[in-house]
Amino acid sequence: MLAARTRDVAGAEDALAEAFAAALADWPASGVPRSPEAWLLTVARRKLVDAARRRRTSEEGSDVLQLLADAEPEAEIPDERLRLMFACAHPAIDEAVRAPLILQVVLGFDAAAIASAFLVAPATMSQRLVRAKNRIRQAGVPFSVPGRDELAPRLDAVLDAIYAIYAEGWSDPAGTQAQTRGLAEEAIWLGRLVASLLPQEPEAFGLLALMLHAEARRAARRDAHGEFVPLGEQDAARWDGALIQEAETLLMAASRMRSPGRFQLEAAVQSAHAIRRLSGRTDWSAIVALYDALLAMTGSVVVAINRAVALAEVEGAAAGLAALDAVQGDARLAQYQPFWAARAELLARLGRREDAAEAYTRAIGLEADPAVRRYLQRRAAMPNSGQRP
Repeated sequence: MLAARTRDVAGAEDALAEAFAAALADWPASGVPRSPEAWLLTVARRKLVDAARRRRTSEEGSDVLQLLADAEPEAEIPDERLRLMFACAHPAIDEAVRAPLILQVVLGFDAAAIASAFLVAPATMSQRLVRAKNRIRQAGVPFSVPGRDELAPRLDAVLDAIYAIYAEGWSDPAGTQAQTRGLAEEAIWLGRLVASLLPQEPEAFGLLALMLHAEARRAARRDAHGEFVPLGEQDAARWDGALIQEAETLLMAASRMRSPGRFQLEAAVQSAHAIRRLSGRTDWSAIVALYDALLAMTGSVVVAINRAVALAEVEGAAAGLAALDAVQGDARLAQYQPFWAARAELLARLGRREDAAEAYTRAIGLEADPAVRRYLQRRAAMPNSGQRP
C-alpha cells in the first residue's frame, strides 16, 4: 500500500522498518493497538512524509501531496494528540477558549505562553482555562473523540492551536531552546494530517500552505554569525523552493473550493512575499489589498499592524504611522513588541528621532530573542535609522 502511493518500493520498505522499530519500543509499554496494521501504516506514512521533506526536491513535494490525497477517508484520526485536540474543541466549550485549552491540556503549554500567543494577560488566560475546565466538569461535557461528521465544526479551534504551536517553534529559528525545539515540524505534521483527514476544508489547506511558506524562509532568517535578518533583507535564493511550490499548490487547491478564510488570506500574503524569489521585487500593493480583506474578516489588531507596515511601503511612512496611530489605544499593544518596532521604524523614517528612540527602547525591552534585540539596538543607534535597512 505504501509503495503504491509513492512508487518508491525501497523508501516504503525503509519507512515500514522504522514503523516496526517504533512498535517494538511503544507497544510493550502502551499495549498493542486495537488495529495494529493501521498503526503501522500510519507511522510508516509519516516516515515517508518526513523523508520526502528532508530530501526537499520538487518531485518529493508532489509525492507528499499525493500522500495527503490518498489517505483513506474511513480511517479514524491516526494521531493521539490530534484526537485529543478535536475532543477539546467540543461545541459546549466557549469558542474563545477552545484553542487555549488544546494548547494546555494536550500539548502542555503554560498559561504565560498561551497568553502571549493570544495577546491576553497571563492571569486572564489562567482564569479562562480554569473556568473552561469547570464547565467541562459541571456540564458533563463528553471528553471524547468526535465522529468524522463532527470534525468540521470543531476545525477552527484545532487550526488555531496548530498555528500557535508553529508560532512557538518559529520564534526559535535556530532550534536552541529545549521547550520549543521541534514544535514547528510537529505543527506541520499535524497540519498535514488535518488536511488529509478533511480534504474538503480549504482552511486546512490554507494553514498548511501558510506554515510551509514560513518554513521555507527558516534558513534565511539568520546570517552566518547567527544575527537576525529581517524579511526585506533576506537572500531569496536561500528560501526553500520545494516548500514554496508545495505551499502554492495547496493554496491553489484551497482557492478552487471558493470559500476564502483567514488562513488562506494569510498564506496568500506569504505567497505575495515569495514572488520576490522570482521577480526580485515585492508586490506591496497586493499585500495591502490582502491585509484589507483580512482586517475586514477578522478585525485583528495584529493584522492592522501588519497592514500599516505594508501601507508604508505603498503610500509612505506617514500613511503607515497614521494607520498605527489608529490602533494605538488598544491596551494589548502596550506589551506587544512588533507594534513598537514598527512604530519606531516609521518614526525614524519621518525624522522624528526622539520619538523613534523611545519606541525602539520599548521594543528592545519587550524582545526576548537576543538576535532580534541586537538588531533593534543597531537600528536605534544608526545615525540615519530612518533609511530602509
